[in-house]
Amino acid sequence: MTEIQIGGRVIGRHQPPFIIAETGINHCGDLERAFKMIRAARQVGADAVKFQTFQAEEFCSDPQQTYSYRSQGREVTESMLEMFRRHQFEPEQWRQICDCCDEEGIIFLSTPQNRSDLDLLLELEIPAIKVGSDDFTNLPQLRDYASTGLPMIVSAGMADLDEVEQALRAIGTFKGHPTVLLHCVSQYPAPPEDANLRKLTSLRREYPELILGYSDHTQGVLGAVLAVAFGARVFEKHFTLDHDLPGPDHWFSADIGELQQWVEAVRQAHRMLGSEAVEPTAVERKHRDAFRRSVVAIRNISKNEPFSPENLGVRRPGSGLKPNHMDAFFGHRATRTIAAGELIHWSDREGNWVD
Repeated sequence: MTEIQIGGRVIGRHQPPFIIAETGINHCGDLERAFKMIRAARQVGADAVKFQTFQAEEFCSDPQQTYSYRSQGREVTESMLEMFRRHQFEPEQWRQICDCCDEEGIIFLSTPQNRSDLDLLLELEIPAIKVGSDDFTNLPQLRDYASTGLPMIVSAGMADLDEVEQALRAIGTFKGHPTVLLHCVSQYPAPPEDANLRKLTSLRREYPELILGYSDHTQGVLGAVLAVAFGARVFEKHFTLDHDLPGPDHWFSADIGELQQWVEAVRQAHRMLGSEAVEPTAVERKHRDAFRRSVVAIRNISKNEPFSPENLGVRRPGSGLKPNHMDAFFGHRATRTIAAGELIHWSDREGNWVD
């Protein structure tokens, strides 16, 4: 399927990029901060803003499991369960988040962690389901999510080609289920040497009809710009309101200024791809006359004088005969007196060849 629709937007290989601003858990469980992030995502020109919907107890099974991360310039180790508890929203809060997206005119997306989370999102009438790389090999879940009939956006971080094939079959992509596959490197941040954007070429070769995208964990704009050239049309980027907020993802996420630069770079890169047709632009057609050369008299030529390399040459402007026609004049006589610098015309040449 080369085109799908999400929230009224047509997404496809020949469509403008669809850009997702990923809040992740950078709202810190603060509803007002979530609202600010929604407004910021809309202001920088993103098409959608994405969250993560979960209940910590369903998401983390071991209360003793710890998680270490960088936050506010130091290393933090804490209970993973407690960390996610701080970042979860209740159903009524999700409704308010969805309403805020509607008011701002930006598409609301979220990644559910379990079926109960998806059921809530279905009540909120989400237009598509986003699946993170951590669940890319959870085939029963992929089949269950696909059974809703909603478009699926799936990140393929940590996956090999066999796992990609299995995931797409579980979703039903080859039977027509609307699917977007995001190349992703599950490193935070991903260093340039691990971006492996050529994977997009391999995926295009394997799945020529599939819509591809890029979940960008690199820093800066270059990775996304190159991904545009490699055929990605859906883009996702983590962002934060402040790098110094407490939490695991703020330090490597794009701030609002960086996100705006990233969005603008993706859109400009797509514009720069332009057309595959080998033909001049409209402005180039106008420039032909000014920049190219024509056949001209390089000195005064008398009537009946034979044309030769001594009296013909090529000069600007390019509004006359093309240089490749000059040889056709040599050995023929001039039908009129021609001043140096004048453009040469076919009517200036007698038909008979001069020995």
